[in-house]
Amino acid sequence: MKRVSALLAQGLEEVECLMVVDLLRRAEVQVTLVSVSGERVVTGSHGIAIVTDRLIEEMDFSAEDMIFLPGGMPGVSNLVRHALVAQTLKAQAEQGKELAAICAAPSILGKMGLFANKRFTCYPGWEKGIDGINGAEWTGAAVEQSEGLTTGRGLGTAMDFGLALVAKLCGSETAEKIKRGIQHPDTLYD
Repeated sequence: MKRVSALLAQGLEEVECLMVVDLLRRAEVQVTLVSVSGERVVTGSHGIAIVTDRLIEEMDFSAEDMIFLPGGMPGVSNLVRHALVAQTLKAQAEQGKELAAICAAPSILGKMGLFANKRFTCYPGWEKGIDGINGAEWTGAAVEQSEGLTTGRGLGTAMDFGLALVAKLCGSETAEKIKRGIQHPDTLYD
């Protein structure tokens, strides 16, 4: 069974997080919701409270296949402020494991230098100071995948972003089955 940890901070974008987590769990991926806020309950930017599974201080990420960062403000700023977040992401990248981020959250990875010679996407404006540095290329696509990295543009692309993660971790057949089961618009008239 594949394992993913989603890092949640106060002020995250709830749908970007929960849509992706839902799709991964439909694919039978073990997803752990990890709070970086020192509390098990994380409240999103729209006032929705999410009960997490663990605190980041309790985690051993060595068995994780992927670390996922949802976007949202001030959630992304709160992720940046926690020292264990950068340590966790760096260790994941050094081990050649997968990283995924959506909306403003790809900026965290980009500012760590993890987009060198890779294509990425993010919410428009968050590519500033990253695009063109060490071969990083912002495409503005809905979803962008490079080796070890999946990025999404924002809330409107969360479903396709989540399905891309399912395909990466579990295969395209599993992603297609879920896509049909949730009535994705692309499947309505087949």
